[in-house]
Amino acid sequence: MIGYTKVNLLDISEMAEPGKASEVISDFCCPRNPDVEDFLKDKALVFSRQRIASTYLVFASYKERQTLVGYFALASKHFHIDSQKPGGISKRLLKRISKFAVRDRELNKYIVSAPLIGQLGKNYADGHDALITGDELLKIACDTVREALRIIGGKLVYLECEDIPSLIRFYEENGFYNFGRRALEGDEKRSLKGDYLVQMLRYFGDA
Repeated sequence: MIGYTKVNLLDISEMAEPGKASEVISDFCCPRNPDVEDFLKDKALVFSRQRIASTYLVFASYKERQTLVGYFALASKHFHIDSQKPGGISKRLLKRISKFAVRDRELNKYIVSAPLIGQLGKNYADGHDALITGDELLKIACDTVREALRIIGGKLVYLECEDIPSLIRFYEENGFYNFGRRALEGDEKRSLKGDYLVQMLRYFGDA
């Protein structure tokens, strides 16, 4: 996307001087979602090195320097779609999705493997969140997924979010469909509100 630069955190860690990656992310601040901030500062680098998830930093030119304005993390996961109650997914879309899924007839569900947008957040430090919109940051993440799908195949991406109407509406306005819920596990119960996460997916018809 014009005006923004996307950099893989692992590249900074491996190609820059020691400690540079930690320095770059140290001033990231996301008071609206502490879990997003904690992931970047405490887990992102370790997960990148272990290839559990890839974190991409997004920069914008501001006052003649590259400023961190947001980030997103991607991972390879699988999820289930109830073939009888697929949430907000139409039968037509479910038929398309089924081409990339394995049908579990005993459970009456589709098992789907696809990229997960595990984290997505803007940097609110010093008002840097104003340098990029949520729509723009999500588009960069989805475009990155499209690049990966051209290599490995597939037409789906999914994410999980808290059951907050404005947040769900944001993703729906960006082409995502609500298809289910997943109960919170382990540390999630301490860092997130509620008892579950809403599951949403997007189908790239042009991928």
